[in-house]
Amino acid sequence: MGDVVKTGVCNTAGAAERATAGSPPTTGRTPRMRHACLAAAGECMAELLWPTRCIVCDAAGQVLCDACARSLRFVDLYRACPRCGAPFGRLVCTECNSYSMRDAGRSRLPFRQCVSAVVFDERSARIVRGRKDNGERRLAHHMALAMARVVPLEWLGCACVTSVPSTKAAVRSRGFDHAYELARELAALLGMPCQPVLRTGQGFDQRALARRQRFANMEGRFAATSPGGQGAWDGCVLLADDVYTTGATLMAASDALLEAGFSQVRCVTFARVY
Repeated sequence: MGDVVKTGVCNTAGAAERATAGSPPTTGRTPRMRHACLAAAGECMAELLWPTRCIVCDAAGQVLCDACARSLRFVDLYRACPRCGAPFGRLVCTECNSYSMRDAGRSRLPFRQCVSAVVFDERSARIVRGRKDNGERRLAHHMALAMARVVPLEWLGCACVTSVPSTKAAVRSRGFDHAYELARELAALLGMPCQPVLRTGQGFDQRALARRQRFANMEGRFAATSPGGQGAWDGCVLLADDVYTTGATLMAASDALLEAGFSQVRCVTFARVY
């Protein structure tokens, strides 16, 4: 037990305490340190009782093991649609052609381009659901890392990264905004600012709806927040989300971003249903 407590996060807390051992107490400093030490001790105890396991294969040691991370079905960007990012849509895309757009009640995509990191299958679904529904928030870094690798260099000139906002009910249920956390992780990896530009109204969970119902459910769903002292929103914005299914959510969010003043919307998702 003693050896475990000396490693990892517990050791970091101990070092911080030793560094301030001779310092006079200051208001707010000691409670913060006490809270950090207690949290670190709790993390160590939790790790002893419930060791971290891979969300895909259940092997002990990492929340997503290296082998499973490498085995994900990554989208081949040279074969993907250059507009909507659908895998194997480079020559003929079945997802954003005129017939598909007509079915969505649109003539064209509102966003300029979209890329996705992996194909949505059993493995990537475990990652998405493990974070969103089971609260394994550490997976956000792994998802953002895969997304950052497919973001074109020219997109780094966008004004900011933003997310598709979760409903208040979803945030209360999960205890966190899964979409904003993912966007924040991505922004940190890309060296870009992250801004919560959009707010959302009420609606049904998209996962329970058919294709046409998804587009109807998203109609007018989002609106832009005020930029405050920054002036008006402008330039290009990078919109991040976890899964591209029909595109209804990204399209509705892109509409709101364009109405807010952004000149272009570029999208990136972790997984793509195809």
